[in-house]
This record gives sequence, structure tokens and C-alpha cells, in this order.
Amino acid sequence: MSFIEAIILGLVQGLTEFLPISSSAHLRILGEVLPSATDPGATFTAITQIGTEAAVLVYFWKKIVRVISRWAQSLAGRVPRNDPDARMGWLVIIGSIPIGVLGYLFQDVIRNVFRNLWLVAIVLIVFGILLGIADHFGRRARDLDDLTYPSGVALGFAQALALIPGVSRSGATTTAARALGYKRTAAAEYAFLLAVPAVFGSGFYELLHAIREPETGPYGMGETVVATLVAFVVGWVVIAYLMRYLKTGSFLPFVIYRVLLGGTILVLLATGVLSAF
Repeated sequence: MSFIEAIILGLVQGLTEFLPISSSAHLRILGEVLPSATDPGATFTAITQIGTEAAVLVYFWKKIVRVISRWAQSLAGRVPRNDPDARMGWLVIIGSIPIGVLGYLFQDVIRNVFRNLWLVAIVLIVFGILLGIADHFGRRARDLDDLTYPSGVALGFAQALALIPGVSRSGATTTAARALGYKRTAAAEYAFLLAVPAVFGSGFYELLHAIREPETGPYGMGETVVATLVAFVVGWVVIAYLMRYLKTGSFLPFVIYRVLLGGTILVLLATGVLSAF
């Protein structure tokens, strides 16, 4: 049964990581309704995100290699420092600092307090509404090459909010980007690129933690690996779908889904069907 649950959790991780609906919130909620009825934990969640982030590497491979190459060449003076790809390298580095620092400083809070389902439900609703407002009223003129360093810092702090399950890494970054006037596809692509260092950093950190203390969660390493592989395959498909969808579609369906899900969780908590921890 544990392997079946791991496959289900990996499937949900892959489906929800790149949509602005919070994969960590879904894993937290799903853990309560599966037969084991337990929180998969921050360690399991972070490790399975390695799978979905590997999908980003595969899908954006040419872009990522070009950014790294041009950034490295800019250090040696072979390309101008204002080259769009070289600048993107710096933007990803700068934007990754907030979540790295805050994630390290508040590990205990992230593992415990932030996993309260009352908080998760409220955050799902609030940040869903903020996404809807930003997407509706945000200008649609700025592209990825127009990204500035101040915007990069702001989006980095937005991404750090995803340390709270329910915010959504892609959702927070996209909301801030839309509020700053960036196109939907540009906002989504930067959210994907910005997440690479943060997700791999936290994922491998938690992987080492799981190896040193294998009894820290309800699932063993075997189940976690299976979930990660499933998340990789499903995540790649979702990225391809989302990038096509955002060329013409809005974030409204995701906003409605977040509000309905958050509201449902609040009702289930209030009636005692679910427990906060």
C-alpha cells in the first residue's frame, strides 16, 4: 500500500508543481485522506520536487545551457554583462538568495507550524485572489528580456513565500511578475528558471537528511524514489501543456480552483473531518 500511495503522491506532485495551485499544499492535504492518513512531511515533499525540477531541466535544456554559458563568458569579458542571457544568470542567482536564506533560518517552522491545514487553506484562498487580481489588472507588455534587477529581487522574495504550503512557488512568482507588467508566458518561464537552484538545493539537502535519519517520515527511500520518478514524467507533460495554454489562456481557472479547494478544507476542518496537524 505504501508504494501505491507513493505513486499517487508522485502523480499529484507532477500535476501540481508547475500550476499555480501549490504542490506542497496538495501533498499535505492528500496525506490526510490516503489510507495511511498521515502528513508525507517536508522531507518527502522536497525530495519529490527534484523529479519535477529535473523535468524543467529537460524541457528548458537549451535555454538553461545558453544562460549558464553566456553568464560564464560574461565573467571573462567575452560577452557584454548586459547580454540578456548573461543578465538572466545573475537574475536567477540574485532571486534565489531570499528563499535560500529564509529556508535555512526557519527550518523548524517550515517543518511544523507552516504545515497547519488552517494556514494552508487560508493561504490557498488569499494568494489565489491575489493571483486573479494581478493577472486581470497587470499590464501585458514586458517580456523575459525586459526583466530588471529590482524585479528579479522582488520576484525572489515572492518565491520565498512558497516556503508556506498553499502559496505555490510558481503562483507567487507569477503573481508578482504579472503585477510588475510581465506577460504570462514570461512570468511562467522565469518562475521555472528561478525555481531550479532553490528546488535542487532544498531537495538534495532533504535527501541527505533522509539518508542520515531514515525514520524522519512515513515513507522509506524506495517509496520516495518511485514518487520522484513519477513526478518527473508527469511534470514534463504539465510544463508542455502550461506553456501552450498561457499563450492564449488566463490564470482564472486556477484562481477559482484555489478558492474552492481552500474553502472546502476550511469546512472540513471546522466540522472535524480533518485535523490541522
